[in-house]
Amino acid sequence: MSGQPQGPAPTTTIGGELTVDAIGYGAMQLTGPKVWGDYPDHDKAIALLREVVAQGVTYIDTADVYGPHSNEELIREALHPYPDNLVIATKGGFVRGGPEYSDMSAVGNKQYLRQAAYMSMRRLGLDHIDLYYLHTPTMTDVPFEQIVETLAGMRQDGLIRHIGLSNVNAEHLQTALTITDIAAVTVQYNVAIRNGAAVRQIAEDKGIVFSPYHPGTVPGGPDGEPFHAVIHPIAQQHNATPQQIALAWQLHRTPGCLPIPGTTSVEHLKENLAAGAIQLTQAEVDATTGLSPEDS
Repeated sequence: MSGQPQGPAPTTTIGGELTVDAIGYGAMQLTGPKVWGDYPDHDKAIALLREVVAQGVTYIDTADVYGPHSNEELIREALHPYPDNLVIATKGGFVRGGPEYSDMSAVGNKQYLRQAAYMSMRRLGLDHIDLYYLHTPTMTDVPFEQIVETLAGMRQDGLIRHIGLSNVNAEHLQTALTITDIAAVTVQYNVAIRNGAAVRQIAEDKGIVFSPYHPGTVPGGPDGEPFHAVIHPIAQQHNATPQQIALAWQLHRTPGCLPIPGTTSVEHLKENLAAGAIQLTQAEVDATTGLSPEDS
């Protein structure tokens, strides 16, 4: 099953001016093991990114730490010069001293973040970045408020067009909003994991784009049985997969939603994009929302 189109594909507007289709593409999987190094099949990665654009995707999410650097370089190789309607979001703040996840840390120093943005621009072949995320708020070298001020200065200087926050909690987002405008937030949020629920609510209230990662994940095995008991009948009703229903739920759940599913498969890419046209009933949305608590 692949989800038959039932309506026009929705759009989302970033910062009141950048309108993109409401299902983007997260490029993180186009790296080596543990997001370290190059993707093993370079030609396949290039072909996939070109197919992403050919399928009408107008928003691609990457980060300087993916590789590190190789993901941004791959996007430029595959797609530059870019279509006029393509928005590329990237992120900075993480640093990585080796191939293990335990080798990761974070830096909030003003000059480091400015350098990171300049280097991302160079690797991507851009003269500015449309949406630049602080990838994490976990750095300890600089207070969070000063980091947000640095991002605001980068926007004022024309390095970046809009500011995003990644992996933040509600307190971080509320603090940032007292300092500058925030155009988008990205956190983990799906039918099973609602860690970003409070951030999602603030985003909805403030008109901020909410960009969940791992957006279509549906648990498997015994832990997944309660989820499939609800989602599988909905999927059958719409001639769709459970993952497509999970993505469609995101779009129905949150105005201004911009999920960024990743894949290395063209077939899976097409399935993800087809989910944007699935029209769920309110009862189906409510049943899926009720599968996990939203108290975090």
